Amino acid sequence: MLRSYRMSRKALEEREQKFLAPYAMTSAASRGRTYAEEEHPFRLAFQRDRDRIIHSQAFRRLEYKTQVFVNHEGDHYRTRLTHSLEVAQIARTLARALALNEDLAEAIALAHDLGHTPFGHAGERTLNALMQDYGGFEHNIQSLRIVEVLEQKYPHFPGLNLTWETREGLNKHSPRYFDLDSGEERQPCHPTLEAQIVDVADEIAYNSHDLDDGLASGMIRAEALEEVTLWREAVAAARKIAPDAGPKMQRHQAVRWIINTLVEDLCQQVETNIVTHQVHSVEDVRRCSQRLVTFSPALEAQNRELKEFLYHHLYKHYRVIRMAEKAQRILQALFESYIQNPQQLPPPVAQRLQQEELHRVVCDYLAGMTDRFALDEYKKLFDPYERV
Repeated sequence: MLRSYRMSRKALEEREQKFLAPYAMTSAASRGRTYAEEEHPFRLAFQRDRDRIIHSQAFRRLEYKTQVFVNHEGDHYRTRLTHSLEVAQIARTLARALALNEDLAEAIALAHDLGHTPFGHAGERTLNALMQDYGGFEHNIQSLRIVEVLEQKYPHFPGLNLTWETREGLNKHSPRYFDLDSGEERQPCHPTLEAQIVDVADEIAYNSHDLDDGLASGMIRAEALEEVTLWREAVAAARKIAPDAGPKMQRHQAVRWIINTLVEDLCQQVETNIVTHQVHSVEDVRRCSQRLVTFSPALEAQNRELKEFLYHHLYKHYRVIRMAEKAQRILQALFESYIQNPQQLPPPVAQRLQQEELHRVVCDYLAGMTDRFALDEYKKLFDPYERV
């Protein structure tokens, strides 16, 4: 008779208790969901969160949302979707190395950019300015709004009904922190270590990969990068790894070295911080006087130097600024057109006007657009020769 190796949810929860660190967030200790649901027989709570996020419409849209380079500029540049996958990969690596909950870290990582607008941060700045008198716009808060309200996939509740801890991870990723139960703004306490590692994994991913895309596009010159300590050390390491390789291969190895160096340093520093602050439980993490997931002082300084370089040489590059200005004009024109005549909104969107204020409905609609959908919608509304 063949033995069954399938593990029940209960057995998986017991395995978490046995193998995860005492300050890791376990599935069995979750505060649960807003709307009560029966537990799955062999999937853990945070696994279900991850699966719901992956199957959401908002997640699929990330494929055609800008990271730095608009989709039509090339097939090999990062998008919001590939960025989210890269963040999840780094977060899983960190969680496993530190004996934290990989499922929770992955769920938060995959959902952390769901609320991004088309055209990257330029789109976010534009919507925030347009919504200034109506509550503003911030992409992290929008991510939470998507999973709590806007996704409509279940008959008995709005949103995805994610666990409290996953939603907390999205909420604490935001510069403004709201109590998830009351909706009132309050002073922040620290989230789980899983949420904290997603924050830093996000930074590691976009710094290293924006650097990679910037070099590939020609917007960043390798000679200019010589002033950046982390890059100089990465290039030296890449030349040792592949001394006879061409510039493209050495670039890949240098970026790989940067990611690995930052991740290793982060793991070591987190372990040091946990010992220093005598952290033994999730509550110790929350009550700690500072965030526990940090780089060492030396790597923090080098990482900041790289960020400053990217800000001046990539994010302020004239081609990026041109696209940002174009994005602002497109989104502003669409916003004003829908506000002036809401009958232009598609019926499923217009129906929401029965429950919500016009400006927020239009903002949600625009924020959910992909780059190419926004460009097509602009042509439909303003190009007299475009079919509507």
